[in-house]
Amino acid sequence: MTPPILYIVVPCYNEEAVLPVTSGMFREKLRQLTESGKIAEESRVLFVNDGSKDRTWEIITELSRQDEHFQGIAQSRNRGHQNAVLAGLMEAMDRCDITISIDCDGQDDIDAMDRMIEEYEGGCDIVYGVRAKRDTDTAFKRATAQGFYKLLNAMGAEVVYNHADYRLMSSRALHEFAKFREVNLYLRGMVPMVGFRSACVAYDRRERLAGESHYPLRKMLALAFNGITSLSVKPIRLITFAGFFISILSFIGIIWALITAATGHSVAGWASTACIVCFIGGIQALFLGVIGEYIGKIYLEVKDRPRYIISDRTAEMDAEKEMR
Repeated sequence: MTPPILYIVVPCYNEEAVLPVTSGMFREKLRQLTESGKIAEESRVLFVNDGSKDRTWEIITELSRQDEHFQGIAQSRNRGHQNAVLAGLMEAMDRCDITISIDCDGQDDIDAMDRMIEEYEGGCDIVYGVRAKRDTDTAFKRATAQGFYKLLNAMGAEVVYNHADYRLMSSRALHEFAKFREVNLYLRGMVPMVGFRSACVAYDRRERLAGESHYPLRKMLALAFNGITSLSVKPIRLITFAGFFISILSFIGIIWALITAATGHSVAGWASTACIVCFIGGIQALFLGVIGEYIGKIYLEVKDRPRYIISDRTAEMDAEKEMR
């Protein structure tokens, strides 16, 4: 059996501190896998510069000049982690047999790639890297992350527990995934929709090797909310049920008010009225907000804007593109 061509897709945003360290790790892993006969010599590391404001792109281009196994593409502006991963996968799709997407920070165990490739050789088109435990997280982050996965599953979204974006995908799976045209991306929820045979590989996640995390609480919450609204319509259905329940309560309240007035026991007061008005007003504002979020996503989807724009490629990538 001919060894598969592997492209390691690495999204990068302001990674000048950690890139010189992890690039050597990726290159060494390619060498080990090649010498063991698990992958072909044509395998590459593909860096995706996501509109970095530091020297990330300069480092990528220098790496590509020094070693042909390093390649790079640059987005025209910062589009976010999910779009950067997608750009790398689509760029690599016709150049390789398998891809493995992994973050640049060195937290994901690079040695898990060996087991991912073994699962691919065993017939799997998609292999998910899942965290064996979350010891490196704070108690708050651990609790919120676990709650988020449970919430997604409760909402009807098919996600792999404790999986982020460290995964292997075959070229066949990527070509089918390319048919998904969503602008609002949540890859860890979209990839399971492709189907095909899949497997999970557990690994231990380490601390970031250098630099600072680019996913503060604000971005994590935004990603979580985007995941829920992109993959599930259950929030809309919950609004319907909640509206029905509140309507029943309101109807009961009207009957109670009429009976009270008819029996002459009504008491003039503003507190109860104010509470009811504020409650109904707050619920309406919340419901309209959720509905508005879905309408906003529809608005973005129907525009059919490009999900990424490649502004630059390293020399070897340009040469290959011209040949194709």
